[in-house]
Amino acid sequence: MADQPTTATAPAASPSAASPSAASPPPAASAQHYVPEQAELVAAPDDEGDEDEEGDADSALGEDAASSTNSITASIMEYRTIQGRTYHSEKHNSKYFTPNDEQQLQSVDITHHYLTMLIEDKLFLAPIADDVQKVLDIGTGSGIWAIDFADQFPNAEVIGTDLSPTQPLWVPPNVKFELDDCTQPWTWAENTFDFVHMRYLFGAIADWEELLRQAFRVTTPGSWVQSCEADVEILSDDGTVAPDSSYELFWNMLYRNAGKKLGVSFQPMGDNVQRKAFEAAGFEDVQEHSYKFPVGGWPADKRLAEVGQYVQLTMLNDVEGYTLFLWNTVMGENAPGYQEYLAYMRKELKNKKIHGYMRCKYVYGRKPAASTAA
Repeated sequence: MADQPTTATAPAASPSAASPSAASPPPAASAQHYVPEQAELVAAPDDEGDEDEEGDADSALGEDAASSTNSITASIMEYRTIQGRTYHSEKHNSKYFTPNDEQQLQSVDITHHYLTMLIEDKLFLAPIADDVQKVLDIGTGSGIWAIDFADQFPNAEVIGTDLSPTQPLWVPPNVKFELDDCTQPWTWAENTFDFVHMRYLFGAIADWEELLRQAFRVTTPGSWVQSCEADVEILSDDGTVAPDSSYELFWNMLYRNAGKKLGVSFQPMGDNVQRKAFEAAGFEDVQEHSYKFPVGGWPADKRLAEVGQYVQLTMLNDVEGYTLFLWNTVMGENAPGYQEYLAYMRKELKNKKIHGYMRCKYVYGRKPAASTAA
């Protein structure tokens, strides 16, 4: 077996870096803080030798409705179009690799669901205070994390930002969405937010240290910032992801090579960008927790099998959306073979004999209690 998910904690800040009172965590960061451990990721015994697996998990995640409306003022609606799929407006410097249309947003919602299940129905791992007041969600996508957080913490004001106004109009009264590019200078004042959450920004960030410096600046002293990122290269511990599979020749090839072309990281775990950026920005008590998430319902563990079914579903729903821009970038626009690889990929996604998985890492850190932004 490959190494199992690990948990690591950064050394405590030295006395020269902060006073004893500054280094003391807030009450919520007690030793009782619970972080889910992952069950061993092993395949269930073969039942009848049937290779095909039809994803039977329902997204059941549609648009969230709540007690009040909060409309988004859309100042940019002129989207880029690539072979019928729409992408974020060229107004932004960032050219994010996935579409912003309804098909991709459905996959975003399903992704939120499997990530929540992966950490035992939690929305976050950082030990934030129960009375959190102001929260920022960077790269909010469909807005589903921000909406769920606002429902769970009705006294908190939650702001979600993204490059496109694709969030629902009907949201809880304590949520609002703003158009913003997190790779540009942030406009919020110092010490504004009690919790900054960012998730799945791989493929969008050229300078992770600057991103975390911005997050450090806007976070209140003693509060937390959390990053969840994934290396979406599909691996296997038992050799069932073959060198000649579409997983390897198509999916993995694209994600390994796209970063070089676009100048961004598609392997934040392999490049260790999260921890390095947290530490460079000045966060203390930096902790990280790594997980494997299966592609398909092949694991013996029931929770992981269900997680895998949702991972399978989000990919079957829009494998084109995850690969079209990257194919044109790496292989050249309209290069032959794309549709054939899509067909092979969909077939392999349904093959229960292929025990593929991806990896994700949660990293969070606390801004020192006696701190001024850099």
